[in-house]
Amino acid sequence: MHATDGALAQWLSQARIAEDRLTAEQRGLLQCAFAFRERCGDDYYSNRLLSHFLLHCDSKLKVAQIARLVGISRPTASHQQDLSSKEAIQAAHHRMAGRPHGKLLPRYAGPIAEFILTHADATRYDIIDFIERTWGQRVSTVALHHFCKKFGLDRATRAEATAPKPSAAPPSAERTPAEPRTLETVPPSQPVPLPPPPFSRRGRNTRARSS
Repeated sequence: MHATDGALAQWLSQARIAEDRLTAEQRGLLQCAFAFRERCGDDYYSNRLLSHFLLHCDSKLKVAQIARLVGISRPTASHQQDLSSKEAIQAAHHRMAGRPHGKLLPRYAGPIAEFILTHADATRYDIIDFIERTWGQRVSTVALHHFCKKFGLDRATRAEATAPKPSAAPPSAERTPAEPRTLETVPPSQPVPLPPPPFSRRGRNTRARSS
């Protein structure tokens, strides 16, 4: 028991975790994590499973502390925070399978697009497995990202294409009906002036005396 406590204290000391600052729950959790490490070893798969558990079990430990406990870098631990359990296992499988190789050809775009549209929840590792099953090519996630971006199959391009676009024309303002024009009328008490006849003087005409 004392030997186990000494090894646990050394493990925590290497991760720069002050044992006296841990809560009772954190100490019990780290004792179980250390027992898992002693039982399963510190290989890549064990470290990946242990780090995924510690990052998602609400241990109140900092990401840098967990990274030092399992022997990974701080950016790698931060990246693993966004992965689901399925993605973490898929990533470990592809990582241990060796360096990916193979080339994505333009003729793959149609079947890959169909697979993405019919499997809305497919991860990038699911797409890589589909490529390997269909054409026998193993490709990297970076190559798949550039290929999907080139042919408009990445998530950002697909989300932009399906987003509703605002109408170009501005909403027409409500037009108020024009008031009808009223004809000017002459009061009934005044006579209506008549226009003068053509080729006539406006003055009064008098007959000239005959000689």
